[in-house]
Amino acid sequence: MRAVSQDRAGAPDVLKVVEVPRPVPGRGEILVRVRAAGVNPADWKTRERGVFADGSGMPFTLGFDVAGVVEAVGAGVTLFGAGDEVFGMPRFPHPAGAYAEYVTAPARHFAPRPQGLTAVEAGALPLAALTAWQALVDTADVRPGQRVLVHAAAGGVGHLAVQIAKARGAYVIGTARAAKHELLRSLGADEVIDYRAQDFAETVRDVDVVLDSLGGPHCVRSLRTLRPGGTLVALLPPDGTFPVEEAEAAGVRAVFMLVEPDHAGLRGIASLVEQGCLRVLVDQVFPLEEAARAHALGETGRTTGKIVLSVGP
Repeated sequence: MRAVSQDRAGAPDVLKVVEVPRPVPGRGEILVRVRAAGVNPADWKTRERGVFADGSGMPFTLGFDVAGVVEAVGAGVTLFGAGDEVFGMPRFPHPAGAYAEYVTAPARHFAPRPQGLTAVEAGALPLAALTAWQALVDTADVRPGQRVLVHAAAGGVGHLAVQIAKARGAYVIGTARAAKHELLRSLGADEVIDYRAQDFAETVRDVDVVLDSLGGPHCVRSLRTLRPGGTLVALLPPDGTFPVEEAEAAGVRAVFMLVEPDHAGLRGIASLVEQGCLRVLVDQVFPLEEAARAHALGETGRTTGKIVLSVGP
């Protein structure tokens, strides 16, 4: 089968299409013929470092977002059968190899593809949507009437977080460039702040939950927006500026969250899609052979929504 592989760390041009053996599903696993694979910041950061978060080294195949069709099932699998359309985020943060024609993974790392979504749209969803879901639903337990601040609200995670928070009944505030404000309002944002013209830390107050995908100084400054008892959920690993002590002093909670494979979460996301409460924005689609171009675009930081690789028909 075809797969995108790299045998050295570096710029996007290290990504090459190679021929590798088709994987075989083990016990409790399914073999999925990939139709689309989402491209995420975790992918280009791993490519640049040359090592996965779990320490796995090169050569390897990137990619965690998968939408496709079940080709075969391993022993003991009852959840799916051949021909079922699925989407998921298998094995994260361990290598999943989604930039390929086939992947294998535990069956419960997938869920049925939401009705009404194309394979490309479904391939854009899992990692970003699960990140937003686990941050807002599982970690912060957003409830009706609460105020939620979403940083980088037009990004891959952000635009989904705005919709999930709104579906939970929250008042949603997003930060984004002025050109993205109309879009964010169409997704349900109640208030939008141009971070280049306004200081969110000076203008936003009494927030119950902050979702921060930017890290660094944003974490510390976001504490000023929270009311006592509020929660800051950070999506980047803590560094020397992570405000644990500052949060304690202010009477709020600051936590770092790493997304996990989550069958129940995927079903919750699919339900929102099918109810018309959640839509994924796809910025651009590239064929598998142009993974390097997809990475180069993603690294500009100027996309709206997700980038997706189309694999096969």
